Amino acid sequence: MSKDKKDFKFDKMAAVYDDSLAGKGSKRFYNLLLREITLTSGAAVLDVGCGTGAFLKKLSDTCSIIGFGVDLEKKMIEEANKNHPQMNFQVSSCENIPLDNSFLDAMVSCMAYHHFENKEGFAREASRLLKPDGVLYIADPRFPWLIRKTLNGFFSLIRINGGFLNPDETAERFSAYGFKCVGFAYDRYAQVVKLQKCADNLTRSY
Repeated sequence: MSKDKKDFKFDKMAAVYDDSLAGKGSKRFYNLLLREITLTSGAAVLDVGCGTGAFLKKLSDTCSIIGFGVDLEKKMIEEANKNHPQMNFQVSSCENIPLDNSFLDAMVSCMAYHHFENKEGFAREASRLLKPDGVLYIADPRFPWLIRKTLNGFFSLIRINGGFLNPDETAERFSAYGFKCVGFAYDRYAQVVKLQKCADNLTRSY
């Protein structure tokens, strides 16, 4: 991360995040993701920006998965490990995740992608980690163009990390890393972009 940039910090609210306004606001995104994700039993699934692990727990209630989660916030990971010891949680950035190549059946990022400063690095890492035909699901806020432009300009002005993209902009960023967009889904202020790693994307250098 650039030395002169800041990011929103969630560590201080880790113990109460799920019951906070922000945590409750995430439920629409969780529900939309749950409707859109297609998995087989035993799938290896990684949540990038997992927070307390709440979404992976909801996902595991609907399908038997091998759950992994990473987050930059140490206390969030501590809560995740405490609440969901059957899963695997680690402190990690989005672009340097300690898992093997072509290990995952699916990846999710829920209410986190707009925080990522290195979106290109994340796209590269998703391509490395997913199996051929594996799918990445990105759930983020859905804003009209003017609001999105205003928020992104404000973040840039005050040196806050991240920014909001529409589905087409998100899909374009991943196309250079061997992904094709296989659908969008919306629920009021929530959106999900579904990106599949092309099966012929086997020779890319990581």
